[in-house]
Amino acid sequence: MSSFLNKLRKKEEPIIEEQGPVWDDRIFWVSTLQKMTFPVLNNLSKGSLRKNMPYESPSLEGQKFSYLEAFARVFNGIAPWLELGPDSSEEGIVREKYIQMTKKAISNAVNPNNNDYIFVVEPKQSLVDVALFAQGLLRAKNQIWLNLQMDDQARIIRELKNTRVIAPYENHWLLFTSMIEAALLEFTGECDKERLSYGVRKFRDELYMGDGIYSDGESFTSGYFNSMVIHPMLNDILKVMRKYGINDGEFLDVQLMRSSRLASQLERTISPEGTYPLIGSCMGYRCGIFHLLSQAALLKILPRNINPAQVRSALTAVLKKQFGENQNFSSSGWLILGLNGSQTDIAENDINTGSLYFCCTIFVALGLDANDAFWTAPFAEWTSIQAWNGHPLQKDQSIDF
Repeated sequence: MSSFLNKLRKKEEPIIEEQGPVWDDRIFWVSTLQKMTFPVLNNLSKGSLRKNMPYESPSLEGQKFSYLEAFARVFNGIAPWLELGPDSSEEGIVREKYIQMTKKAISNAVNPNNNDYIFVVEPKQSLVDVALFAQGLLRAKNQIWLNLQMDDQARIIRELKNTRVIAPYENHWLLFTSMIEAALLEFTGECDKERLSYGVRKFRDELYMGDGIYSDGESFTSGYFNSMVIHPMLNDILKVMRKYGINDGEFLDVQLMRSSRLASQLERTISPEGTYPLIGSCMGYRCGIFHLLSQAALLKILPRNINPAQVRSALTAVLKKQFGENQNFSSSGWLILGLNGSQTDIAENDINTGSLYFCCTIFVALGLDANDAFWTAPFAEWTSIQAWNGHPLQKDQSIDF
């Protein structure tokens, strides 16, 4: 009995992460990016995406959109990394390969005469992924957009304008129309200013709930839509609006502060083991729920009390938890439905194989140069490790405007 009580009294061992060289994190991110995106980009660049990509979903209705979903979401997430351009490093050589593959994939995707013409403008779902594609183009303007053939650019402009027949829902979908118009403004100098500004004004004036959180139209969005869509799109749309002197672009500074606040909360949701609360819909997007946290690192708007290295360390733990092994890939390398393994019951009816590639948005921070402190600073404990190890910890603070 006494030995049993002694075991109960034994102090728990602190959570200690064993860390390798700091460069291992970026190498792991890039290798995971390749593993995740190569089947989509390689097949689309060869005109075989429709032929080879499987379709897994609770519903058959999304199959016509699945291919555009897969490519748009891959491109959206890796665009900042592509924008770094090629160089003589091992990573730079890989990046050049992916730049060339992406340009060829886009050329096939927008060519009506190609087997892999995947732009289906049919209300409503295509609006989502045309907007994600447009956001990717803005994120990789120099390496992708400016290096496309003029015929491909003209076809892209046509596809972006074709979405104007789609009336968005009165929620975060408003930002999809705004994003498309922001891309048109950037690439053509013209846009539908009402479609550009309406969603921005709606979120600025009516849908802000405080403390970095927006409601989503008629009701509050429980879950991660603020991180997945609302904040990242507002940030990129407003940058374009400010560049072109549109009055609503003045909202950018306040919006970045709101993003910073939400980023601090997202960092706190990551457990010492690299897991996170399973709240709301779209859990099949996996680590894509940290889109904003990764973008906040890229834009250098993390709160001052958060060390960028702790964000890198936390996001690396999430990536390793979900993609350190092969449990989330099929035998042929495609993502499968689930959160951590095959878990088909977690998927909503509008989720399919293509949808799952939203997880690539975690890679946005790879747009930071390899010499940035985000990558070069040593491992740092993120907030939950600090807390559960009993280390000094700052309180969670809201933003006082």
